[in-house]
Amino acid sequence: MMNRREFAGLAAGAAATASVTAHGAAQSGFGAPHPPIVPENDPAITVDRPQLRRPDGVVNAYAAFPKAVRANTPGIVLVMAIWGVDEQLRDTVRRFAKAGFMCIAPDLYSRMDAPSGDGANDVATFKPFAAQLQRKQYDGDLRAGSLNLLAKAPSCKLGVAGFCMGGHLTLIQALDNSDVFDAVAPFYGAIKDIDPTEIHIPVCGSYGEKDTSIPAEDVRTWRTALRVPNDIRVYPSAGHAFFDDTRSSYVASAADDAWKRVLAFFKDQLGLET
Repeated sequence: MMNRREFAGLAAGAAATASVTAHGAAQSGFGAPHPPIVPENDPAITVDRPQLRRPDGVVNAYAAFPKAVRANTPGIVLVMAIWGVDEQLRDTVRRFAKAGFMCIAPDLYSRMDAPSGDGANDVATFKPFAAQLQRKQYDGDLRAGSLNLLAKAPSCKLGVAGFCMGGHLTLIQALDNSDVFDAVAPFYGAIKDIDPTEIHIPVCGSYGEKDTSIPAEDVRTWRTALRVPNDIRVYPSAGHAFFDDTRSSYVASAADDAWKRVLAFFKDQLGLET
């Protein structure tokens, strides 16, 4: 589902960036742990693990950048799912960098003794940590991530994207940190308590028709109330967490299309030069 003429060029933008995207869905072994789509030693990117200074301590982060960063190279703050900054999220950070964006993922569990999400399958292990996240605190942590990117590219525009729990927090950033972010892209982020009329920056949302936790009809109703340029798509074949290519919830067709759409959206809204 799309509306507004501002997104008429998304298909063209997607074609321009497909070379760094579509190959992932075609690889064998997806839907289970697999080698990264973009490895850390990819010659086109630089990987960093910055520490973000906050009033109450340090927040660890994972970041990747194109080899050549200019003052206006756009940036994306990537918000973790409940699994934390796990191997799949780190790979996605690198995929954004490979596509030409600076990208950083703050570890919102940094103040806690949370286990690694790498290879984890029991979501119950992570629920107590997710329950401790406080809005004022994670708003500040994500804002600190954006400031890290701005320090490298002072003239850049910034987007924010996230998955599952992080998709919901991404939508909250459209309310709480809209002075920093220019566009938001939630993947199956809960829309409960997110007033669409209070969002004032463009949205690219990706959801699954089979997602029992976020009813598709609620998404469609929510979308019609948005007053900003938006591209909200509900994939008939997908459920929750369809983008996570390391888990059985992965749906290749939906994940591949959503990735192309999001890259084209950020390219258009943030002004990525090619």
